[in-house]
Amino acid sequence: MSDNINLGRRRFLGAAAMTLATAQVALAGPAGAQSGSAKPGSAVKPGARTSFPAIKQINAGLLNVGYAEAGPADGPPVILLHGWPYDIHAFVDVAPILASAGFRVIVPHLRGYGTTRFLSSDTLRNGQQGALAVDVIDLMDALRIEKAVIAGFDWGARTADIVAAIWPQRVKALVAVSGYLIGSQQANKAPLPPKAELAWWYQYYFTTERGRAGYEKYTRDFARLIWQLASPKWNFDDATFERSAASLDNPDQVAITIHNYRWRLGLAEGEAKYDDLEKRLTAFPVIQVPSITLEGDANGAPHPDPAAYAKKFSGRYAHRLITGGIGHNLPQEAPQAFAEAVIEVAGY
Repeated sequence: MSDNINLGRRRFLGAAAMTLATAQVALAGPAGAQSGSAKPGSAVKPGARTSFPAIKQINAGLLNVGYAEAGPADGPPVILLHGWPYDIHAFVDVAPILASAGFRVIVPHLRGYGTTRFLSSDTLRNGQQGALAVDVIDLMDALRIEKAVIAGFDWGARTADIVAAIWPQRVKALVAVSGYLIGSQQANKAPLPPKAELAWWYQYYFTTERGRAGYEKYTRDFARLIWQLASPKWNFDDATFERSAASLDNPDQVAITIHNYRWRLGLAEGEAKYDDLEKRLTAFPVIQVPSITLEGDANGAPHPDPAAYAKKFSGRYAHRLITGGIGHNLPQEAPQAFAEAVIEVAGY
């Protein structure tokens, strides 16, 4: 497998060179991070593409996973992870850029989204952070991917962070929007200042039965509101929203979402098989693989200050602020900038 990865890497470097020429921030060494601002590249206009050619299915761990794939089958693998309440269409413009640079791009629906389904009706519809991370390892095993670049935003960034921190031998490099998002139930017991708590209003709404029923009844309305609040300057149209909102029709969407937020606050039990993993995450492990973190200058969702997490990355590391009114769904709003970060970090 390593020989295939190295062969693919040599092959794509030439194709990636032109794209990399527009990158504006180089990675810093372990001694210190380098920060900078970058405007989205003009080569790809957000919304230029509307769909993936096909959705594949594969049994992986507890799931039958639906995923899109692009690029050469023997190219260096990149796994792109979406967040809530979004779906794989967040990467519909990113994937072709990476494919044209020679990468094998895998974009899976997380548990509770799109065509991904649990193999057993008896499996707990568990949304805890550790479960989602194990899903990624299971998917890599099923696809026989030894090592990959992992990149994501929102839930996807948290999941990518965990995979990089706990299984660094499986991660070539990391791109994470909003940086280091690993959490713990213990840490979440601490109250935040009122303004910060206000930003998490939906988390508290979901702790109630009224909130669960409300999300089930108004899933699309709820998702649209979150999109608007999280990306206040992103003028997405109805068609763009509906393409992703269709993934929320998954029969496990409500259960996974509600469990995720209740688990964070210690109001829902996880599964014992993830206890050791969650214990390790409680220590907030340092991420050693080469990493680039991104932030949009108009992110309306709760997110940490980059200075608060810079020291959690001990390898080659850079942070970029993407300007131009870019919100929480950074890969869909600024696909060129996101793709450039993936290409650059993969070269280290």
